[in-house]
Amino acid sequence: MFALADLIALSLLPVWRWRLVAEQLRGGQTPADILRSHCVDGRRLRTRAAAWTSPEWVMQQAQAAAGRAEACGLVGLTIDDESYPPRLKAIIDPPPVLWVSGQVAALATASVAIVGSRAGSAYALSVAERLAGDLAARGIAVVSGLARGVDSAAHRGAVAAGGVTVGVLGCGADIVYPPEHVALAAEITTRGAVVSELVPGTVPKPAFFPRRNRIISGLARAVVVVEAGEKSGSLITARCALDQGRDVLAVPGNILSGRNRGGHSLLRDGARLVETADDVVEELGLERMEKNAQAGTGHFSTDPVLAVLPPGESADLEQISERSRLSVPELLPRLLELEMAGSVRREPGGRFVRAGRTC
Repeated sequence: MFALADLIALSLLPVWRWRLVAEQLRGGQTPADILRSHCVDGRRLRTRAAAWTSPEWVMQQAQAAAGRAEACGLVGLTIDDESYPPRLKAIIDPPPVLWVSGQVAALATASVAIVGSRAGSAYALSVAERLAGDLAARGIAVVSGLARGVDSAAHRGAVAAGGVTVGVLGCGADIVYPPEHVALAAEITTRGAVVSELVPGTVPKPAFFPRRNRIISGLARAVVVVEAGEKSGSLITARCALDQGRDVLAVPGNILSGRNRGGHSLLRDGARLVETADDVVEELGLERMEKNAQAGTGHFSTDPVLAVLPPGESADLEQISERSRLSVPELLPRLLELEMAGSVRREPGGRFVRAGRTC
């Protein structure tokens, strides 16, 4: 495993370089070599995302960030850590380090993201809270952005149901924004987690919030948009989900108010219509997850791919696609995630076999 400080240093590079950083790590380069290749010795450069200079200066900042994290009890999950969420690791630009406040194990639970307007209508808040509560009661974690409006309603619904929920911040995980959600964040961390890609002490800035949307979708099996205007940030999350091979679903709203035009646009483009948690469960093939949760097995690993791959039996892409009813473009990122998690093993001839343990 790589040293925490080395990967923190990579996370301090400008965020627009993280895609290349991920490619270099996957290609076998060491963090030290990657850092040197991205830095300019002896001269400080300022970008929109970060200030950075020689490798030595960046390492000093990384060590300071590690000290702040230890002081406030944050866990830094590096991209090569076994506990790093495999779904997030599979996206094209995963954070080199994911900072976690709360229960790291919550990130391993199969999850659905619920997002929507910060100025959500009473209808949207009610739907988000009910939908999140029903999903959480089925053993499905709810991911959202801890923002005002629909996000916070979704978190509250999951907490009220005694379930797991994960909040993704656009600031350091030691800072709760907006500040009125400090109590909610504390409730979330008792069973779930509050996470961020930004080093501890990073204050919220407008540029950070669109970036964190890829993490919300990256952690989840699917994104449900409850209410979104034509220029809503929730549509950014939906686009991220599509780019990552995730499912996008949307809740219909009042056509007279115009507050859900973005959501209706998603529905016109083919997003699955959601009225209840049953619609989400059915769309993702999670019926068995519900039965396992009700039986008290604590086993939430009911990926539709694993469900059609009996242990010891190999299958090619076409066979898995036919059995799971997933298209090949949908199937490929899921197979990659399962392979990274050790649940599926690739064999010669383009075949896949279910491994001994599940994610």
